Amino acid sequence: MTQAAAIEAIEAIVERGGDADDVLRAVVAALHEQAGYPWAGIHFVEDGGLVLGPESGEAGAAPRTTVSVSWQGERVAELAVESAEDVDEPFLERVAQLVSGHCLVGWDTGGEPWES
Repeated sequence: MTQAAAIEAIEAIVERGGDADDVLRAVVAALHEQAGYPWAGIHFVEDGGLVLGPESGEAGAAPRTTVSVSWQGERVAELAVESAEDVDEPFLERVAQLVSGHCLVGWDTGGEPWES
């Protein structure tokens, strides 16, 4: 699938709304299944560190590309994918922008672990 088709699918997921957990799980699944990344995940900022939240695919040894997810100027998460190319960065930045409001679920947990 092309990035254009994947971004349309991700936009539809976000527009549908619903529980933030479900939205984020569907988005990382779309990055894996539709955009073709072997692994995709979201890390939430917790106590100054990063905690892995939803993920899709099999994590391997491939290089990871990360894009910051910000809400009102604050970094709340990082979107990560394996085997991205430099030309993928604008696509990933758009995805990060789309999911930013849903990533507050991790930001606001006060250290509670992410439940799969």
